[in-house]
Amino acid sequence: MEKKTHITAAYLRERVIPVSFYIAEALVFMMIAALYGYEGVFMNMTYALGIAAFFGGCFLLWDYLRYREKYKELQRLLAAEERTDDLPQTASAMEQAYQRIIAAQEAEKKALVTQLDEKQQNMADYYTMWTHQIKIPLSAMDLLLQNADENAGGNAERGAGGGGEEQTIKQLREEVFKTGQYVDMALHYARMESISADLSFARLDVGELVKGALKKYWILFSGAGIGLKLEECHAQVVTDGKWFSFVIEQVLSNALKYTREGAISIYGADENGSHTEEGCSYLVIEDTGIGIEEGDLPRIFERGFTGYNGRLGNKSTGIGLYLCRQIMDRLGLPIRVESRRNEGTKVFLGIAQENMWYNGENVKE
Repeated sequence: MEKKTHITAAYLRERVIPVSFYIAEALVFMMIAALYGYEGVFMNMTYALGIAAFFGGCFLLWDYLRYREKYKELQRLLAAEERTDDLPQTASAMEQAYQRIIAAQEAEKKALVTQLDEKQQNMADYYTMWTHQIKIPLSAMDLLLQNADENAGGNAERGAGGGGEEQTIKQLREEVFKTGQYVDMALHYARMESISADLSFARLDVGELVKGALKKYWILFSGAGIGLKLEECHAQVVTDGKWFSFVIEQVLSNALKYTREGAISIYGADENGSHTEEGCSYLVIEDTGIGIEEGDLPRIFERGFTGYNGRLGNKSTGIGLYLCRQIMDRLGLPIRVESRRNEGTKVFLGIAQENMWYNGENVKE
């Protein structure tokens, strides 16, 4: 914390040398006059020094008032939330030199910030371009694997074997899908800073959003051998479909990643977290996986935090839930997690509309 400086004390410290010099000079004059021994010399010298002290005091008072006003102006500029380039005017060549130094440093700082912004924008543009380009070979590989899968199935029907080949193709398709999801995560991460310009709100059916995500992730469900319990949730949410769907997909991805057996349940819940099909306040995605350590729960939305589960299996990137929280905050919707170690995890995605910040007149129906 910066130490508060009293204006008067600061002024006296800066003026102590000229004042001390005046006092020393007066004493020297008095001593020289005493050596000559003129009649009434002390009275005359005291009178002259008194007049000089009076005018000197007037000057110091004027100088102090000017000093205080300039000091307060500088303090006001220092405390302002937004900095300006306008510094108090001065006739002092020394202060003008300092102001030129400050102006030069500020210009250099702005140039560095501009250069850094350009580099970050170039990097974001590169990531965006890369993620789009990498999807082309991934899509091609997926198409080739689908054709190979069909051929392997045909061979199996003709009694030519191929069971092992079919299983290998299935595993390859799963890995290609996972790679594509990581590419999507990188793309959304690169776009996070400019998400506001990409949002397009509409009134959407929650059930349809969930079904779209499940259709996309069904390849992992079939490969993992995990059950799915999908309950009706008759609710609509005003949101951006693309970004909200990405959050659902990330939660599903985590549930599949950390669930070895059992099932993943998707249902609507009220404010208290109880099951409901009507008037849902939350969309709940619940798994029977390994759960989360109690000590890790407060930090799971931090960027790069992997926790105990990430260290255990080296599966976590620490980015997925961070992106989910950032996106939900931008959408104006809450997200929270309940979990116990070895007892599964519940992720609550808010879909209630009462406290939304959007203007309903601007929402696409």
